[in-house]
Amino acid sequence: MSFAVHTRTEPGSTSRDATVYVLQHGADAWAEIWPALGFNCIRWQAKFGGETLELLYDDPDLFGEGRPTRSGIPILFPFPNRIREGRFTWDGKEYQLPRNESGGKNAIHGFACQRTWRVTSHGADATMAWVTGEFRGSLDAVDCAGLWPSDYLLRVTYQLKPGRLRLEAEVENPDTKPLPFGLGFHPYFRLPFTTEGQSADCLVTVAARSFWPLANSLPTGERQPVDHQRDLNKPRRYGDLQLDDVLTDVYGPADAGGLRDCATIQGGGNATLRLRCSPTFQELVVYTPSHRQAFCVEPYTCATDAVNLQARGIDAGWLVLPPGERWSAVVEMVL
Repeated sequence: MSFAVHTRTEPGSTSRDATVYVLQHGADAWAEIWPALGFNCIRWQAKFGGETLELLYDDPDLFGEGRPTRSGIPILFPFPNRIREGRFTWDGKEYQLPRNESGGKNAIHGFACQRTWRVTSHGADATMAWVTGEFRGSLDAVDCAGLWPSDYLLRVTYQLKPGRLRLEAEVENPDTKPLPFGLGFHPYFRLPFTTEGQSADCLVTVAARSFWPLANSLPTGERQPVDHQRDLNKPRRYGDLQLDDVLTDVYGPADAGGLRDCATIQGGGNATLRLRCSPTFQELVVYTPSHRQAFCVEPYTCATDAVNLQARGIDAGWLVLPPGERWSAVVEMVL
């Protein structure tokens, strides 16, 4: 069965370029990526046991006035989650980011998920279909000039393969100054995947031994062993969970390429999805949206407010890339 790539125009789009890239594996699987919505993979469908599974949740108002971070797989860069009051100091200079969190208290989720990306390549061969997008601060977020310590280039490639969706991320520092950053992905996994059963009966497992206690959605700086509420190391029924937490000390068996099994979701029937990540993703945010139609397991390279935690001498995973250097990591979802 052949792989292919094509584009379609979304007739419901009211405020953004309506071009959507479709990666296709014959009649067995599809993934749709919207460059104008932060290069978000808004849909991933795959056949399993004779049924077409809807693996990602999409906001009913996605193509209207829906928020970019409430559907599909938002890409969070150059920082994931929150920065306290949008303020931090780097190399002796103070920075003030827009307080774009609901309620206006903190900066949230970076710049990349809100803006249009440039598609730089796409194609298909006998093994996969792919599309690559780039987001560079000085080109694609001109309105954010001066808000970050250096320029940056994030490149993400979606690869649709049999039974899996792979995201390859690469960060480059095109500036003459060090680039501080964190990267996160915020997938909304639809529950249930199948037409069988209810979301409450789906089972989730996350391989994390500790968590960051939060005060007003921000880490206090401590780390504690997971308690009953946050212990997902054995399968837990989704209906019993109410979560918005940052888990850490992520573990799990690694394959020959270094990817670790970080989480599993039994989404109805016999359909089980595995989340696999590069070891640099040491934090996993777990979130149960109020609509209860999805479960978020979000791989992060750093904790929430990592830049300020790091300034306090707390190792929170904040990364710094020297001028001219590159960094890369992978997230993969496997049926």
